[in-house]
Amino acid sequence: MMEASSSPSTASAGFAIRPAAPADLEAIVRLIHGLAEFEKLTHLVQVTPESLAPHLFGERPVAEALVADRAGRVVAFALFFTNFSTFLAKPGLYLEDLFVEPAERGLGIGQALLEHLARLAATRGCGRFEWSVLDWNEGAIRFYQRLGATVMPDWRICRIAGPALAAFAEPRPD
Repeated sequence: MMEASSSPSTASAGFAIRPAAPADLEAIVRLIHGLAEFEKLTHLVQVTPESLAPHLFGERPVAEALVADRAGRVVAFALFFTNFSTFLAKPGLYLEDLFVEPAERGLGIGQALLEHLARLAATRGCGRFEWSVLDWNEGAIRFYQRLGATVMPDWRICRIAGPALAAFAEPRPD
């Protein structure tokens, strides 16, 4: 479980980073919709507070989230989960999504969320902290590189979803 924390620099900037709570679900879903709009993927969004709740706060959570709170309002989130590196034989921390409301950008919230996650990965003994970035998001790519991240040019994400996943999962005759 994550511990709540805000560094002095985040407190002086007027925001706090903390683990998400069930009361944050509406705000997280609102931010997910904002992210989808930014990425031009609103047609893919199916998330609701009710569908997200068991995966973050249920009996067997599969993901965790941080939120950035500014003046009593959630203005950013980072959703992440544990993965595993067979080469390193260590767990990793994978950042699925991070989004800061456009009006709240430039305050260091995104960097604070990434730094918090890096500390969490180090504390948990992770061998890697990874995420993906859209190839057209040049500003984010430059930002991540300035932080020391390597954009992996030779790797591509493979995905089977929806009807293709259902069809692939069907048992095959011998």
